[in-house]
Amino acid sequence: MRFRPIASLSVAAAAVLLLAGCAGGSTPDATDTASAGTGLCAAAAPSGAASDGVTVDGDFGAEATATFSSPLEVPSVERTVVSEGDGAEVADGDYLSYALTAFDAASGEQLGSAGYADTPLQPQQITSDSVLAQLFGCSPVGSRVVATLPASDQGGAQIYVLDILDATPASQWCVAGDFTGEAPTVVLNDGALPTVTVPQTAPPETVSVEVLEKGDGAVVEPGAAVEVYYSGLKWSDGSAFDSAWAPEDPAPFTTDAVVPGFKAALEGQTVGSTVLVAMPASCGYGVAGTSSNALAGEALVFVLQIASAEPAAG
Repeated sequence: MRFRPIASLSVAAAAVLLLAGCAGGSTPDATDTASAGTGLCAAAAPSGAASDGVTVDGDFGAEATATFSSPLEVPSVERTVVSEGDGAEVADGDYLSYALTAFDAASGEQLGSAGYADTPLQPQQITSDSVLAQLFGCSPVGSRVVATLPASDQGGAQIYVLDILDATPASQWCVAGDFTGEAPTVVLNDGALPTVTVPQTAPPETVSVEVLEKGDGAVVEPGAAVEVYYSGLKWSDGSAFDSAWAPEDPAPFTTDAVVPGFKAALEGQTVGSTVLVAMPASCGYGVAGTSSNALAGEALVFVLQIASAEPAAG
C-alpha cells in the first residue's frame, strides 16, 4: 500500500506518517509513546476548506469512498467530523483501534485501506501531543472523521477517512498477571544465557509473568531508565530471535520505549530480579498483518534480568 499510515509522532512531524511497529529489528523496542498534554479536544486539528470539501459515502466500519474536487489544495493538517459516534468517550492515553481509507489529494485515486476486518491495524495510544490527537481529537467511539495531510518528503498530499472502532484505557491494556496455563520452563545458567523450553500448548491470551528470582534493589517505576539482560523467543516454535546477556553489556532503554508486554513485565519489579514473561502478539509487535515486522503475529517469551533502574527524569 502506498498511503502513509499513522503513528504517534510530534506535531512538527504531522506530515511524515509511518505506522508505529513497521520499523525493522527484533529487540523489544516499541512505538513512541508521548506524554499527556493539554487535552485531546484542544489538540484536534481545525476544520478547513480542504477537509470540509470532502464528501464521504459508505457504512461506518467498512471501506469508504470520498468525493472532492481534485487536485485538492491541502495547506495544512485539517480535520472534519463526518459523523459523531455514540460510543465511549476517548480519553487521553487510551489505546485506539481505528480503520482508514486513504486517497491521493491530487488525483482523487484511492491509495489503499487498512484496519477493517481483513486488514487489522495494531491499536495505538492516543495522547494530546500526538498526531492521532490531531486527527481524532476527542471524538467518541463510532465517529467517522475526514483528515487532510499536506505534501511532505514522504509523498504528496493525502486524504484519510478514519473510523474510530474502539478505545481501551491504558490501565486495561496489556496488564501483567500470573500464568493461568502451562508456563515455559527456565534453567538459569550461572550468569550465562538461560535455557528456555516453551510448552507445546496455546500461548497465553494476556501478559503472564512469573518472578524466577526476586532482587532486593529499587522498584522499577513507570518510565524508568533501566539496564536489562534479556533473552527473547517465539512461543510458536521456541526459537530464539534476540538476546542481550552476560558477558555482553545489558541493554539500556526506558520502560516507555519497549513493547507493551515487556513494559508490563518490568514495571513494579525490583532491581536484581529475574522474570519470565509471555505475551500475546497484540502486546508484542502486533497481530498478524498489522506491520511488516517479522515478529508481527507471534506470541513472545522473554526471560529478563534487571541490572539497574533510575526513575524517569522530571
